[in-house]
Amino acid sequence: MRRVVCFGEALIDFLNTGQSREGDLSLNTFTQFPGGAPANAAVAAAKLGGKAAFAGQVSADPFGRFLVDSLERYGVDTSLVAVHPEAPTALAFVFLDADGERSFSFRRDNTADVVIKKEQVAASWFEDEPIFHFCSNTLTDDSIADVTRHAVGEARRHKSLISFDVNLRHNLWPAGRADIELVNGLVHCADVVKFSREEIDYLGQGDLESYLDNCFAGGLTVALITDGAADMSIRTATSSAIVSPPPVDVVDTTGGGDAFIGAVLFGLSLQSDPLDYLGDTGAMQRLVASAAHCGAWAVARRGAFPAFPTFADIEAVWET
Repeated sequence: MRRVVCFGEALIDFLNTGQSREGDLSLNTFTQFPGGAPANAAVAAAKLGGKAAFAGQVSADPFGRFLVDSLERYGVDTSLVAVHPEAPTALAFVFLDADGERSFSFRRDNTADVVIKKEQVAASWFEDEPIFHFCSNTLTDDSIADVTRHAVGEARRHKSLISFDVNLRHNLWPAGRADIELVNGLVHCADVVKFSREEIDYLGQGDLESYLDNCFAGGLTVALITDGAADMSIRTATSSAIVSPPPVDVVDTTGGGDAFIGAVLFGLSLQSDPLDYLGDTGAMQRLVASAAHCGAWAVARRGAFPAFPTFADIEAVWET
């Protein structure tokens, strides 16, 4: 089994879980969950039985200690995690609507995850040619984007398969919108990229086919395009396939996409040649269908880490 190394942010999700009354005020109640898209993906892969590691930086504050402890409780290797003595932990306040859909308010100014330096990207991250996974939240300012590009370059130099979950959070970017050129530059560095339909429309400026042609010409092997409860697409330069996600009663969409991509990473980690496996559309269709069940399992429960399935939970629907 190949190791999966997930790089980026680990943060606290304060999930809006209800309201209480104090005098004339209606007050939101928040519950603290561990989160961060790459940390979530690492836990999702580990809970399925994968060899997952989280690479990044957390704070020495109580939140940072909670994050490391939470990762370890779910079987994630934290030996690649640095601890910053002063920078705080990033916080995300997550508000849910009646359908379980989220809106975010972030507190992420000079937090531990974004002040990591290139010099902290160590050779140990890439031992034995792991699958290397990252997201766009480490592209939101020049310094952390430089670190991300360096880490991706090192992953490529060490012959790692590279996975990129676009996972755009526009309100984290200084301009209020993600930098299309910057994000697309990293898309072209990856072997497999997960987009939501909304994200690929934004990055491709509405011209899906031309955009995908450019991505494949730039080096991308597989694009996975999710669309909420609608069909998801698997696209390569020469083929395409559709997977219908299972129906689910949504409680909280937090971590649903991370459960999905974590399951894809787990499935790839089982292959002797994961890059060759990416080129087998039938095999990828079976893997994506299995991963869709993991995403559905997660959104039927609150939070991220605790909501992700174990392999025993979804073994009956895991296609090989």
